[in-house]
Amino acid sequence: MELTLLLEYGWVLLVLVAMEGLLAADNALVLAIMVKHLPKDKRKKALFYGLAGAFVFRLTSLFVISFLVDVWQAQAIGALYLLFISVNHIIRKRAIRDNTENQEQLPTKESKDKSGFWMTVFKVEVADIAFAVDSILAAVALAVVLPETPLPDIGGMDGGQFLVIFAGGMIGLIIMRFAANMFVNLLERRPGLEIAAFAIVGWVGVKLAILTLSHPALGILNPEFAHSTEWKLTFYAVLAGIAAAGWFLSNDKTGETVKKVS
Repeated sequence: MELTLLLEYGWVLLVLVAMEGLLAADNALVLAIMVKHLPKDKRKKALFYGLAGAFVFRLTSLFVISFLVDVWQAQAIGALYLLFISVNHIIRKRAIRDNTENQEQLPTKESKDKSGFWMTVFKVEVADIAFAVDSILAAVALAVVLPETPLPDIGGMDGGQFLVIFAGGMIGLIIMRFAANMFVNLLERRPGLEIAAFAIVGWVGVKLAILTLSHPALGILNPEFAHSTEWKLTFYAVLAGIAAAGWFLSNDKTGETVKKVS
């Protein structure tokens, strides 16, 4: 039983790390654009202060969410939000990709907005908080259906579930700070992975919606369905399929570059 528990928790943590990595790469691109007008010696400071604020926000919001995790209204809002940002991001990305003029105008527009150091830090803080909301909700949706552990509750959540969400969130911040370049390069090579990452966010939103509909207060679905082995296998099979599609259906830009050079 303990081995099964460890495997299930370990698998969810791996999924969270992979998802956080892809999302952090996209977020890192945004943050890099936000601080690029600053002198080089101040760029790292602005990002450091911004990420420090994001750390405090994530830790605080985790405790708040831990008390709301069993409230079906909060679950429903979280599910709708994840579905919205997923669909909105994918549609917007497709529109920008089809409209190359928008991509060419973006740097020009941003170059005119040269905020001071502390205003830039504030903007980075706000952006980090927005990114944190997405990540935390997705992490909660994945972890809340994990089996309970012998660990004491933290806030209003099982200790094991809380630690998985916390670990995933902190790893996301570390990736955004130190390993973002690797994921940025991966996204440049396989741009379809970014759309796949947000498709996974949407699928996680579906998972949270299933949990909401299975809530005893609603009773629309069997309360045991959201925790059933059949649903878990279906969820992870579709999740793996989305990730595989993002990888294999995305052109390898490195190969294209080699062909152009040759």
